[in-house]
Amino acid sequence: MNKLIAFWNILAKDMRTYYLKPPNVSWGIIFPLAWTAMFFIRSGSGLESIPQLLPGVVAISILFGTTSMLAVTVTFEKKNRSFERLLLAPMSFELLMLAKTSGAIFFGVCNAFVPVIMALFLTDLAGIAWAQFIPAVILIAVASTFQGLFIAVAVSEVFEAQTFSNFFRFPMIFLCGLFFPIERLPALLQPVSYVLPLTYGADVLHGAVHGGHILPWYLDLPVLGLFCAALFWASLRNIRRRWIA
Repeated sequence: MNKLIAFWNILAKDMRTYYLKPPNVSWGIIFPLAWTAMFFIRSGSGLESIPQLLPGVVAISILFGTTSMLAVTVTFEKKNRSFERLLLAPMSFELLMLAKTSGAIFFGVCNAFVPVIMALFLTDLAGIAWAQFIPAVILIAVASTFQGLFIAVAVSEVFEAQTFSNFFRFPMIFLCGLFFPIERLPALLQPVSYVLPLTYGADVLHGAVHGGHILPWYLDLPVLGLFCAALFWASLRNIRRRWIA
């Protein structure tokens, strides 16, 4: 019971304290909304193209929302030396870091449905396979959060975390099949796409919305889950090496 109370208190504190910080508002909310509006307005001459665009803008909303959240929460905690106090909580280190990242995961999942709601006003989304779409959204949020955690641990300032994150976020937009097929990439870049977790999440989203799978969803989701576990392990190892050892 003490562990659950500590978990909830950490999560609630992060949500209350950090959700409306300027970096979260600019990169986590305004930027994905701007991208969504840009793509949907551009498709105004043919609303039937919105289902083709929707998986990409959903993935971008998750990616920027989660990584922006971690850039703020983790970096501020370390800079203000409050992370050391959290280590005294009556819970394991792994559970502590899950509590610290759960807010970003929740933030990313909420961000994902903003483009969906916008699209509902423009076109019919009755054909979405929600049983594939929702697990993909959750796993993309988890993988992106742990990626953001790994990056945030490596820097000391919020602006550094946001800048460093962009070195990963913007290439992933073009390499992960979000808006055009991976097969259209140069041959040298195609193998890179398959070592990025977002590729597998975007593949499930495309299949769930308009049937454009590269791999079957029942292969994409386990691979994405493996990426989540590997990124979490790497992040914990990085924190122990940099902050605790």
